[in-house]
Amino acid sequence: MTDMTIRPDRAPLTVDVLAGPVSRLRKETAIRWFFFSAALVSIGISILIIWSLVNEAWTFISQVDWSVTWGETGWFPRRGLYDMPTLLVASLIVTIVAMFVAGPLGLGSAIYLSEYASRRTRSILKPVLEVLAGVPSVVLGFFALFFISPQLIERIGRNGWLVIGALIVLTYVALVAGWARNLMKREAGTPVSVQVQRILMLTLLVAGALVLVWWVNGVAETADTFAVKRSGQLAAAAVGVGILTIPLVASIAEDALASVPRELREASAGLGARKATTTTQVVLPAAVSGIVAAFIIGISRALGETMVVFMAGGAADASQFTSSPFDGGLTMTAGMASLATGTDSVVGEGLTFQSLYFVGMVLFLLTLFLNVVAGRFVNRVREKY
Repeated sequence: MTDMTIRPDRAPLTVDVLAGPVSRLRKETAIRWFFFSAALVSIGISILIIWSLVNEAWTFISQVDWSVTWGETGWFPRRGLYDMPTLLVASLIVTIVAMFVAGPLGLGSAIYLSEYASRRTRSILKPVLEVLAGVPSVVLGFFALFFISPQLIERIGRNGWLVIGALIVLTYVALVAGWARNLMKREAGTPVSVQVQRILMLTLLVAGALVLVWWVNGVAETADTFAVKRSGQLAAAAVGVGILTIPLVASIAEDALASVPRELREASAGLGARKATTTTQVVLPAAVSGIVAAFIIGISRALGETMVVFMAGGAADASQFTSSPFDGGLTMTAGMASLATGTDSVVGEGLTFQSLYFVGMVLFLLTLFLNVVAGRFVNRVREKY
């Protein structure tokens, strides 16, 4: 029988013995407080940024004549004209066109790397794709201004872009119609709150289709007077931003696809499904939360890009209102950058300086709204394995 008595040369195990020496506890405490302080500094910096933004923006909000912020001919802050639709519409055009470039290419790259590429091919292509994210935005700005604009936008021409716009509208309408038909096939007894949400979503999608039709028709009305703006245009800037956003969308979407359990793919193959069917019917629906997150982050990246749109979109400190992607214009970030270039000279000239912070606050709220909506949607459709 084993002797269970404690040997006299060994001290019994106590809480103090297990805690270790006092010097170790001091080191652990110091390290914990160091990381806690780093977190506090980060939070403090964020609070200071938001406070300075809101403080100056409130000065603009409380003192500006709101009649000069809507319905004017354009954004001319040095003359006291702060037409926000000029910046908002230009930002919307750049973001939409950029996502039409980055969305399909980024998602297609992610699907190939995750589902079709061999391990060796993936080890080569993925780093090459991610290198594109490291290209300075100023380089892409020059590329968009001196190559994309004359070699791509001008060669296709306005009529060609009208055809592309019409195809986009038709595709959008077909997707909305398919989505609505699937809703009608759902089982009866759906809660009223869910039905109301679906009706509101369908209304927003139909409204989006009408806006697309209006936009394409507005571009078509000026087709005969088309001339490429050598000084810059929103279409070239949007394509450049789309190229800059491709690696971001591809990387996040590829990680989402790779996180889908391999058992789902094997079960689909065991039922006789082809590779394409498994990808579209099994893998993509399972990774929809990550894919949506990739698209939302891509939209935020495109909305917040500065240098490309500043250089390729016109590089001016003022802009007339335009809804055509073939004209030069200013996005919110480009408007801030162009005006901040002369910050010292605009201090005291009315609310020109404060308008920078107001535009920044609008951009901040838009990005925050996108992140909140994306977070709620991702949490709702996320599948746990």
